[in-house]
Amino acid sequence: MPARSLADWLDFIERQHPKTIAMGLDRVREVAARMGLAKPARKTLVVGGTNGKGSTVAFAEAIARAQGLRVGAYTSPHLHRYNERVRIDGRDADDAALVAGFEAVEAARGDVPLTYFEYGTLCALWLFQREALDLAVLEVGLGGRLDAVNIVDADAAIVTTVDLDHQDWLGGDIEAIGFEKAGIARPFKPLVLGDDDPPASVLRHAYAIGAQAWRIANDFFAERIDAERWRWREVGFSMELPMPALAAPVQLRNAACAIAALRALRLRIDREAYRQGVRDAQVAGRLQRFQRDGVEVLVDVGHNPQAARALVAWLRAQLQRRTLAVYAALADKDAPGVVEALADAVDGWHLAGTLDAGPRGQAADALAKRLHGTPAANGTRHADLDAGLAAALADAAPDGRVLAFGSFHAAAQALRYLNAAD
Repeated sequence: MPARSLADWLDFIERQHPKTIAMGLDRVREVAARMGLAKPARKTLVVGGTNGKGSTVAFAEAIARAQGLRVGAYTSPHLHRYNERVRIDGRDADDAALVAGFEAVEAARGDVPLTYFEYGTLCALWLFQREALDLAVLEVGLGGRLDAVNIVDADAAIVTTVDLDHQDWLGGDIEAIGFEKAGIARPFKPLVLGDDDPPASVLRHAYAIGAQAWRIANDFFAERIDAERWRWREVGFSMELPMPALAAPVQLRNAACAIAALRALRLRIDREAYRQGVRDAQVAGRLQRFQRDGVEVLVDVGHNPQAARALVAWLRAQLQRRTLAVYAALADKDAPGVVEALADAVDGWHLAGTLDAGPRGQAADALAKRLHGTPAANGTRHADLDAGLAAALADAAPDGRVLAFGSFHAAAQALRYLNAAD
């Protein structure tokens, strides 16, 4: 049989389980044991939460690398290429490495069905284990307690935020979702919490297993000094840091959580490495900015009401401009909640279809129907994000602003469109 390319493998693994999502750890633990997977690095940090996971991973990775540590990072989903999901020393894994990893998973799998995400997680852990890493930073895919990443006994964990999302899988209220997110904590190990007031279920679970909860605004603090500087502090220690390159006020909270986790891991990191990492961390599709003929274009992956509220906080802190939104939501998201959160900050709406996103996609007409009674319901409708973005740019005033958002799929399309125009 001819060797499979990475594209062949991705097509293959997508067809190996009848469900896109199948929660539970028994299957993936069995295959991991057959593969001889143990610790992926000397220290492991697992990052969960509703929003901010990718940015928090980026801060932890950048700070540790600035110290000269060997770091592996596993994130999802990707924007352009699958390779983005697995980084070693700041470089995306190449096709050959991923193919070798998938071959190792398949050789051990036998007749155990694995989802696309489970294949990818086992592949990443196999690659990391072979690299003698100082630190592995692993992003939870969905929830936490039953997510494939949770087969790893992390030395520290972060729950960035807890809010409503993926209710079909995680439960219908904040307390149920919080319990699922808190499942990444380990007994007597640090659990960093990025909510000022975490759900009671998170704190109960931490107390029940003896996890050491570190709460922002309680055990550590992120305090803005001026437009260029902020202060991270805990009892007996503080440091002044540059503002992150990543925009949005919420990024201070994400950076603060990453710093708290690295300190909890007792890694030897000097102040200059913290400064450099905070300054240099980058993640595509997080309020990523472009200029097109005098129009400011923002691209963001935000897809739930909490993320929309973070977008509003950033917009209100900026120079006021007429703002048009190009919204491309997947069918399983709380689109009315997103629009209501953004309503006062957006002057006009363009709704884009996402039919090419697979089973979760929807036409613009279907999105508009779901938005009945909201300010966006009568927005201009477009077949896809490319058409919506082109129309919004044509409608925008020369000093206006266009926000393209709604999903990782939407952000990837917007970035391709804008980069192709450069």
